[in-house]
Amino acid sequence: MTMDISNLIIENLANPHELERMYRKEPEAFKKSISYAWGKNPDSQVLAVWYERLHFKETANTEKTSLFQKDFLSMGILAMLAGISTRGILHFIEQQAIAPINLVFGILPFIAAYFVYNNTPQRNVLYTLAALFLISGVYLNILPPEHKDSIILAYLHLPIFLWVLLGLAFTGNEYGIGSKRLAYLKFNGEFCILYASMAISGMMLTALTMHLFRFVGMDISEFYFENVVLFGAAALAIVATYLVSRNLKLAKNIAPYIAKIFSPLVLATLLAYLITVIWVGKNPFLDRNFLIFFNGILLSVLAVTIFSITESGTDEKKNISDYINFALIILALIIDSVALSAMVFRLSSFGITPNRLAVLGVNILIWANLIWIMLSYMRFLQNKTGPSTIQDAVTKYLPVYGFWAAFVTFTFPLIF
Repeated sequence: MTMDISNLIIENLANPHELERMYRKEPEAFKKSISYAWGKNPDSQVLAVWYERLHFKETANTEKTSLFQKDFLSMGILAMLAGISTRGILHFIEQQAIAPINLVFGILPFIAAYFVYNNTPQRNVLYTLAALFLISGVYLNILPPEHKDSIILAYLHLPIFLWVLLGLAFTGNEYGIGSKRLAYLKFNGEFCILYASMAISGMMLTALTMHLFRFVGMDISEFYFENVVLFGAAALAIVATYLVSRNLKLAKNIAPYIAKIFSPLVLATLLAYLITVIWVGKNPFLDRNFLIFFNGILLSVLAVTIFSITESGTDEKKNISDYINFALIILALIIDSVALSAMVFRLSSFGITPNRLAVLGVNILIWANLIWIMLSYMRFLQNKTGPSTIQDAVTKYLPVYGFWAAFVTFTFPLIF
């Protein structure tokens, strides 16, 4: 039959309509016959085109499948290593040999390794990543195991520094390009959505498992949480990284809608809260705990604003979300200005401490960033620039947060 179709193909080389009809009628037989027909007529351009058309898809699909399997295998290995490492670190934490903050080294280096494996950077970037992760880990564990303010500040700022370092692994050789930094911020939003979704499923499985074993009179909660839940939580971070990197539609489709829904809710809630604070007379200048909470609100608003900006896309047209984002920025700027004034007041009144200096520094950084974003948004709303200038105000400032986090982490324990 193959020979018969091959002969028909050769007879109809000048009749493209008939060739197309034959292919649609019996695609598999036609595909097998093309090779034979082309062998008989190696100079035929028509047969050469048909051969490439029919076999190119096969090659592309093979390469795509091979790449998928390679990525899946690397993800599986790194997920297992992350889970094992995290469980091992927990053992030393329980022995009080190391600080709990070391748990970040059970996850972040393996996410960085996944990025590097799938987008190998130049040697200088690779060596920088490896050196900084290693130095961070060694430095963290030579700090004295004391609960001094400077040590606690180092513990709090280290994850921020490592997060920026993870951004270097994500962007690779293109670390200076704004679009790649923006892609990293989008990755974070989609990662959080996907991880939370899978974590909820894991919680349901955990609850079901606990109840099943209780029915037979066994309490496995301690063993299960230490060996299964912790392992799964660490491994799940690598799985979520893999799924987001593979352009999973769930997170990418839902993230912009969450940003559009969440931003106005946050704006309305914070406006109501600030009005209430003024009404009851809460004073961040004198109330230390309220000032700490006030700064927490500021960081939350900044995170929501940046999330909304990164998910707004590159559409030149303005919409209601842009005005809501601008209002959030103004609100965050007001909150930061109050917090900044309160910190200056407390420093001048009560003296310098590591906590006050660290909070003052981060407030100054955020204030400058918010001013830049606000001015960029004003120009966009006045039709003077496109949305890329707003995104630049976010992405170009990321290393500044990383440098400040590194400064607090590595110098405050030495200075104080």
